[in-house]
Amino acid sequence: MEPIRLQTPLNVEDTAKLRAGQTCLINGIIYTARDSAHKRLVQLLEKGEELPFDPRGQLIYYVGPCPAPPGKVIGSAGPTTSVRMDVYTPALLEVGVRGVIGKGDRSQQVVQALMDNKAVYFAAIGGAGALIAKSVIQAEVIAFPDLGPEAVHRLEVKDMPAVVVIDSLGQNFYNLGRKEYSKR
Repeated sequence: MEPIRLQTPLNVEDTAKLRAGQTCLINGIIYTARDSAHKRLVQLLEKGEELPFDPRGQLIYYVGPCPAPPGKVIGSAGPTTSVRMDVYTPALLEVGVRGVIGKGDRSQQVVQALMDNKAVYFAAIGGAGALIAKSVIQAEVIAFPDLGPEAVHRLEVKDMPAVVVIDSLGQNFYNLGRKEYSKR
């Protein structure tokens, strides 16, 4: 099956047709944020302040990229474990973030927030950070530079591979895969 090509920013129609298990190639602008950056982003929302980027239709990638080696745009950029962002994810989805990218399963609270906001959770391949970095054609820090690699980066990506793990209907590819495996 041919991967689905996505262009950011995404709208509700884009995410509503995605289904758990589909492979995608993401193109356009995405933003990075890990634990500390998420905490600060949600603190800004709680204070009624603006985020350092317009969240509407955007994707947040849970990554702290390595420094760029000579001649490269970015260093290795593999996903981090998503569950650490679960406490913050619903608030960001509520302000328009259309999807998040990481690895590992999510809490029921996040699954419900994905469904409520017609958003999706993508998985990037853990251990493939050098390969994923090849899809990044531009990178710049846009917020919280004191966090080093965990600062918020604006990445321009071309054909970044990802798999829909939890779709906007709450279908979970990890659970579907476990059920399929147990049938055997």
